[in-house]
Amino acid sequence: MNGKQTILVVDDESSIRDMVQLSLELAGFSCLQAANAREAMGQILDARPDLVLLDWMMPDTSGYELLRRLRKDENCARLPVIMLTAKVEEGNRVQGLDGGADDYVGKPFSPRELIARIRALLRRTAPVEEQQPMEFDGLRLDPLAHRVFAEARPVEMGPTEFRLLQFLMSHPDRAYSRAQLLDQVWGANVYIDERTVDVHVRRLRKALEPVEAGAKDFGEFIQTVRGTGYRFSNQMARA
Repeated sequence: MNGKQTILVVDDESSIRDMVQLSLELAGFSCLQAANAREAMGQILDARPDLVLLDWMMPDTSGYELLRRLRKDENCARLPVIMLTAKVEEGNRVQGLDGGADDYVGKPFSPRELIARIRALLRRTAPVEEQQPMEFDGLRLDPLAHRVFAEARPVEMGPTEFRLLQFLMSHPDRAYSRAQLLDQVWGANVYIDERTVDVHVRRLRKALEPVEAGAKDFGEFIQTVRGTGYRFSNQMARA
């Protein structure tokens, strides 16, 4: 595997599958496709995707019927599923959620909102081991306690700066554009300016600055990558 989270898109319309796949890959996910329930079940059992986007209205076996089948299978019962459907009436939403869907997105939908919902659901369903403390060269972040330490010193920062640091520390030495950081960290706040990222990076660097002379400046770990965006690294910044 390539380390990316894998999303299975199940829809009988190839144009929708291709559009969603493009959005997913641009957001950093791997993507699989299935045109019907039979193909979907095979992909789920063989590839073990991290999340399924499931169209409600498909020929032969509907997405709703497949969802109920998944929830009865002990191997798939906890698999995160988001229903994609033109059935937006309250009764249909309730039926889908009662049937075992974790979220419900009506068609037509915004690709950025869909990505935000995927990320939010994956965060909620992440195994506990993925929320273990991270430490790099004396900088420690504890996701469950929601605390940051620069060596032994507690670091105070806002919730957005915490999420930004958590994401960057989870992907060290990889550069991300502002748009990618907006999708990853801000999630559902999809209509804010990309320069908002710069503001929160400055705040994060300020929070990580040393309070005593001679102490390590962890703010330097948040590096600007010219023409791209930002990365987290404890190596000397490269030109």
